[in-house]
Amino acid sequence: MERTDGEETVVAENGTTSKDGSICGFDSLHRLLQASLTPQLFQEVSRILLGLNCGKEVEPIALPQPVKALSSEHDFDLQAFSFSADRESLRGPRIVRVGLIQNSVALLTTAPFLDQRRAIFQKLTPMIDAAGSSGVNVLCLQEAWTMPFAFCTREKKWCEFAEPIDGESTQFLQEFARKYNMVIVSPILERDVNHGETLWNTAVIIGNHGNIIGKHRKNHIPRVGDFNESTYYMEGNTGHPVFETAYGKIAVNICYGRHHPLNWLAFGLNGAEIVFNPSATVGELSEPMWPIEARNAAIANSYFVGSINRVGTEVFPNPFTSGDGNPQHADFGHFYGSSHFSAPDASCTPSLSRHKDGLLISDMDLNLCRQLKDKWGFRMTARYEVYADLLTRYVKQDFEPQVISDPLLHKNA
Repeated sequence: MERTDGEETVVAENGTTSKDGSICGFDSLHRLLQASLTPQLFQEVSRILLGLNCGKEVEPIALPQPVKALSSEHDFDLQAFSFSADRESLRGPRIVRVGLIQNSVALLTTAPFLDQRRAIFQKLTPMIDAAGSSGVNVLCLQEAWTMPFAFCTREKKWCEFAEPIDGESTQFLQEFARKYNMVIVSPILERDVNHGETLWNTAVIIGNHGNIIGKHRKNHIPRVGDFNESTYYMEGNTGHPVFETAYGKIAVNICYGRHHPLNWLAFGLNGAEIVFNPSATVGELSEPMWPIEARNAAIANSYFVGSINRVGTEVFPNPFTSGDGNPQHADFGHFYGSSHFSAPDASCTPSLSRHKDGLLISDMDLNLCRQLKDKWGFRMTARYEVYADLLTRYVKQDFEPQVISDPLLHKNA
């Protein structure tokens, strides 16, 4: 694929070109493979790429016709799958229906900020309604869903989108939470009024009664390529909280935190059963890593992971540079969507579209978390005291790595 005039050009399946961010005209790699392989080959490839859940493929879920109609009317990808667990003698199933929403911005970044925010609210309304009407218990939106992802422009005017945790976006979502008895995770740009108007990249956890359960602030701030977000906010100060909700224990590992295994570990140590990873990342930077990191975290920590990435190309009015030698540009590249769920048994769902808005729904039996802990014994066989000793020494100024050199290595010298 090549870039022309700042846009991504791909060869479509009919031989023509498109600029929508699809893969050769297909929404996702999964759909490309499905169309290109025989059913028998595709089944075997899917087994290897997506894994098996309790010995079988992750099964699709039939959704109500009115929900499908919303998807068609408002042109968003809609997919639903079910993760099962083994039947237990002493516990009944603990099935939770979880949803992820990925979306592009609704207006050009040159539009008035209030119009941009309200347009996103309007755009997401049918998607949230579709989630609620499908019986979703916990819904997570993408990172900084109320605004364009302007944090790499280094222009301070975008700070106007910041709001307190009980601000307009929270009030907007509280109505849906009450209407559908649904927990909603809302990642926003937070303005901490009580602490000198400090800005944070924050996820607000809204309870199923419309109450605010709490918040978590992004632990790791990127400084790579365009994504040098420390112009706006610094590392969070909320630790690794797990929120006990009516539908299980959930946590939020915001965006860049997915590159840090100890960050994933900490949420697991605090008892998370579902960890959301709301993100904003582009193809040239991270797409090969996208299907790997969250899935590995789900396996290593015996919990479910919901990965959400925004979609589309956001063009800004003023070109910017990254300090990496590349010429100035007005966009970060294509946010490739591809939101998906990963399970602790190494199975995962197909991804949402790479270039369209989308709602992904999954039923998950949370009993699978403990079943995989019992099966693999990762918690039992971990050597936390050894790691703790190393980390304690590592953070000290006089740390010396434990390296044993071959005494003959430098003999000739």
